[in-house]
Amino acid sequence: MTDSKEKLFSDFTAPTAQEWRDKIEVDLKGADYEKKMVWRTTEGFSMQPFYRKEDVDKLPLVNALPGEFPFVRGNKKADNQWYVRQNIKVTDPKEANAKALDILNRGIDSLGFRIPGDMVNKENIETLLEGIYCECVEISFRTCVNHVLELTDILLAYYDKKGYDKAKLVGGIGFDPIEKILVKGKDTSAKLTIAPQLVEKLKDYPGIRCVMVHSETLANSGAYVYQELGYALSWGKEYLEQLINAGVDVDLAAKKIKFYMGIGGNYFMEIAKFRAARMLWAQIVKQYQPKCDCACKMVINATTTTYNMTLFDSYVNMLRSQTETMSATLAGVHSVVVTPFDAPYEAPTDFAERIARNQQLLLKEECHFDKIVDVAGGSYFVEELTKAIAEQAWKLFLAVEEEGGFLAASLSGSIQKALNETDASRHANAGKRKEFLLGTNQFPNFTETSEGKEPLEPKCSHCCGSEEATIPALKTSRLASDFETLRLTTEKAAKQPVAFMLTIGNLAMRQARAQFSCNFLAAAGYKVIDNLGFPTVEEGVEAAVKAGADIVVLCSSDDEYAEYGVPAFNALKAADPKVIFIIAGAPACSEDLKAAGIENFIHVRVDQLKTLKELNAKLGI
Repeated sequence: MTDSKEKLFSDFTAPTAQEWRDKIEVDLKGADYEKKMVWRTTEGFSMQPFYRKEDVDKLPLVNALPGEFPFVRGNKKADNQWYVRQNIKVTDPKEANAKALDILNRGIDSLGFRIPGDMVNKENIETLLEGIYCECVEISFRTCVNHVLELTDILLAYYDKKGYDKAKLVGGIGFDPIEKILVKGKDTSAKLTIAPQLVEKLKDYPGIRCVMVHSETLANSGAYVYQELGYALSWGKEYLEQLINAGVDVDLAAKKIKFYMGIGGNYFMEIAKFRAARMLWAQIVKQYQPKCDCACKMVINATTTTYNMTLFDSYVNMLRSQTETMSATLAGVHSVVVTPFDAPYEAPTDFAERIARNQQLLLKEECHFDKIVDVAGGSYFVEELTKAIAEQAWKLFLAVEEEGGFLAASLSGSIQKALNETDASRHANAGKRKEFLLGTNQFPNFTETSEGKEPLEPKCSHCCGSEEATIPALKTSRLASDFETLRLTTEKAAKQPVAFMLTIGNLAMRQARAQFSCNFLAAAGYKVIDNLGFPTVEEGVEAAVKAGADIVVLCSSDDEYAEYGVPAFNALKAADPKVIFIIAGAPACSEDLKAAGIENFIHVRVDQLKTLKELNAKLGI
């Protein structure tokens, strides 16, 4: 069999990379290869349309094995198991306990309790954990930094009382004062002295981590992939050094740090991000000379982002979070939280939480994602992407170190400034449709209304303390928020604006432009009326007036606008001068049309959000 295979391959000559490129350039028929085929990412690097074995062979870590340093291929050798986690906000310990027991019977094996500081006491914790066998379930807690030591003492006393095996307990007690600097603009650096005390209390519990890096906050503020990774590494290194400088053994210090990372919508990039994260963190920890390579493992809880979630067409959020969950699980993270699809506008319902749980269970029980380690390993594209993201993130990491480290950069506001600039850039790109949000700035549901839904403001349920906000803070507005504000404003107007498509001339062009215009204008909540076509502009104008149109969009070909544009404009002004007239496209005769009084043009190069706001102003909304 082997001989026949070798003979078969010997009958064919493998094409070179140049021969592949030559073939692609022939198929491009003169189009520029670099512009058409090379993907220039927002992370600052370019990805080729194809990669070959020789591209990957030169990468230094391509032959690394799963479960071995530097853990680029995962922390495990045997399988790809991860914890299916659901977070519970505790307002009533008894109710939270009942909910925890219920969801443990529905596939959850990791619980994240978020408990306010003023509720941290022995009675509440015992009520919260009643009936939960902690050796079989990952249990994590998050509370105010001022109460974290008290919570730890209560929990450890409870575990001793129950006689639990310390080696079998898995979970975390969240301590992350730097996050409050970023989110609230409050200087909590004095609280860092708590970290060594916390680690000392938990030194005999190998499965419980307590010093957390919440870079998911950065992802939910619009950070690019390389920014979240670069800052997360610097954040973690800050905590590691703080612990070591306080006298904590490097192995113990590293094993008490856990990363909470976000999952963005770019499928392959997210797979590569988590692989690169493990690799770089392992290299960082290695520099402190731990006794065991196992201390270099990066433990990651991944949470699907809220940044790209939407209030309108919210069921699409399920599609977003499903692909995000796929990328994180295939990348081999420790645990995953799927954000319920209705999170942007309400406290998640039982239905939304059930769907979120099942999204992970589907990947385990039906897709068997938990069976095979690092399925992306050896993929020429993913391996190259892992390397490229690692390089960009490392540059950022070094830049932060030049500033004096993550804490110093956070206190100076430079981290917040950089991320807020990225957020502003991404919002601007969404307004120009350079970044698509399905159901928002692209293919909105024409007939959908909010039905009373309003965006929820993010709240911190575990914050306490009296520190004043003296530092710039991160902005956390979702990418769709500008369009949602516009659409909700339109919906509250006395009359829903009607946009009428006056289609005429070339069949293919008028249909294409009518479809584009309907999607463009429906993003503002306008009622759009498409048409098959009119024989004359006069008949089209008459139909528009009869339909009560507030906006008329002339849809035709560029060549025909010179013939139809001015007559249609004049006929409409004669019939109803208040109606707004728009040309769909940017024809060569635009200057002539403008000279005739036509002001409005919509096409792929205009700023959609700005244009819609201007139309609303003209409509008196």
